[in-house]
Amino acid sequence: MAKFKVIISDPEAGTSKAVELEEARASPLIGRRIGEVIDGSILDLPRHKAQIMGGSDKDGFPMRPSVHGGVRRRVVLSGGVGFNPQNEGMRRRKTIRGNVITDEIVQINVKIVEKPKQPKEGKKTKEKKEEKPAVQKEAELQTQTASST
Repeated sequence: MAKFKVIISDPEAGTSKAVELEEARASPLIGRRIGEVIDGSILDLPRHKAQIMGGSDKDGFPMRPSVHGGVRRRVVLSGGVGFNPQNEGMRRRKTIRGNVITDEIVQINVKIVEKPKQPKEGKKTKEKKEEKPAVQKEAELQTQTASST
């Protein structure tokens, strides 16, 4: 029973939003790795592409790209995801999660890397003006000149 909270970040706009995925909608994410680009239709963003950036498991342990598999491990870290050293050269053994999304992951972070192409506002398509027949144009000109005199 997979249930994910997906945080979708938009780097261009500087915004993010949360989306809940349950059961059948969450299954396409299981087995994916950090760094993979997924189709946005899974996340209710049609024609978008999103990259998996990380996540955390049910106990709050973060996913780390350098640990392979979907397991929880205790590894010695000197910085990066899961450990922020206070002193230079400091190392510590920390528990972190691997880079594969499993059933035990509850939160996934993704960022939008490709948006659908939208027509530029500067270039509007030229609309053809309906041409009036020449006879009608002459009649309008005659009425304009007659009214002006």
